[in-house]
Amino acid sequence: MNVHDSERLAGMLEEAGYTPAEGDAPPDVVVFNTCAVRENADNKLYGTLGHLAPAKSANPDMQIAVGGCLAQKDQGEIVNRAPWVDVVFGTHNIGSLPVLLERARHNREAQVEILDSLETFPSTLPARRDSAYSGWVSVSVGCNNTCTFCIVPSLRGKEKDRRPGEVLAEVRALVDEGVLEVTLLGQNVNSYGVEFGDRYAFGKLLRATGGIEGLERVRFTSPHPKDFTDDVIAAMAETPNVCHQLHMPLQSGSDRVLKAMRRSYRSGRYLAILEDVRRAMPDAAITTDIIVGFPGETEEDFQATLDVVREARFAGAFTFQYSKRPGTPAAELPDQLPKRVVQERYDRLVALQNELSWEQNKLQVGRTVEVLVSHGEGRKDAETHRLSGRARDGRLVHFAPGDAAVRPGDVVETAITYAAPHNLIADGGLISHRRTRAGDRSEAGIKPKTAGVTLGLPKFGAPEPLPAAVGGCSAG
Repeated sequence: MNVHDSERLAGMLEEAGYTPAEGDAPPDVVVFNTCAVRENADNKLYGTLGHLAPAKSANPDMQIAVGGCLAQKDQGEIVNRAPWVDVVFGTHNIGSLPVLLERARHNREAQVEILDSLETFPSTLPARRDSAYSGWVSVSVGCNNTCTFCIVPSLRGKEKDRRPGEVLAEVRALVDEGVLEVTLLGQNVNSYGVEFGDRYAFGKLLRATGGIEGLERVRFTSPHPKDFTDDVIAAMAETPNVCHQLHMPLQSGSDRVLKAMRRSYRSGRYLAILEDVRRAMPDAAITTDIIVGFPGETEEDFQATLDVVREARFAGAFTFQYSKRPGTPAAELPDQLPKRVVQERYDRLVALQNELSWEQNKLQVGRTVEVLVSHGEGRKDAETHRLSGRARDGRLVHFAPGDAAVRPGDVVETAITYAAPHNLIADGGLISHRRTRAGDRSEAGIKPKTAGVTLGLPKFGAPEPLPAAVGGCSAG
């Protein structure tokens, strides 16, 4: 979500006449779009601002702006700790950045503007997209949950939903620019519709994407187990371009800890959803988020998490050590765990999940997969003479292109020859290679620029007959 907000910031700056700084040329403006989920974000920001102080002294006309969740949290404290910062803006007014930069330049003093509620939905703002082939599309911002460890609701506010027509119009605009894949974004994406009173709106939205010609892949993140409904599973299974990939945070396998976290489901309910998903889509790749070391977590609680992880058979997991965030209820809980205990449990969880991920990935060896070729995801591609991309289930695939002139944005088919815990290798050559308009634009260095989208609310009826898919998202 922060990456997508950064696309909006870049789009606004370009519309205001700014251009990206090239090469080693010193920039006129540096903008930090910050996160506040974990404590190391604070440390990283203030450390980086400290490193920029000499550059600011050498070039007083250079402007430094700080926005996002840390700006919303720390507000004027940022200027107190780093008085060389020119602009501070929050999560609710990212559209104000160009005006605030101009005001700071004119007044020769720092401008701090933090709003308590959303000024305008971010998707009404222009965006300079990072990718020629894959795009982010927000369906909502904010969150109505009250998880005790999470600072996001206090910084992003209550959930605000876009109208379905606006979402679909933005998707169509991206497809018109050559984009093949979109990811629907929301802090709690499957509660979409709460604001206009339709609890089945997200499933309907997924089905509606099936009628968008040229859209080959649809993903979404992140759903909350408490709002996960059977109609969403059916929409995933029955809509050809919706990928059989699910990222659904678990956070803990202990029902006692889940209650303390104020997560309104229990481990049994979570596992039942996974059963339903796999019954409808046996090839689904499921990933999750897990927090280790929540206050009061006992060894028994941690063992319960390990038990759920074993039963869930996740394709992968984002694992985190609990980070105490001032202003959250969990920060005031007793029994904050020592670092050494949290680290030891974290290491055990990572070892188990790596073993399980490797087992899941080994099942892919010998299978033919369709890969949307990406840019920058294979750090060793230059030395291994491979390219990289994502299979339809979201797994990262490094493949040997042979003599084919494959570009980011092209689509290839290849057979998996080796599995590692976090990626798949395909060294047997290409079975097929489809050059795409996204590949043409990527090769030419053209990235989509989308204007803000705002429309009225259409009604969802029965979906129109789906066009013939260019390869479904189910496994072959």
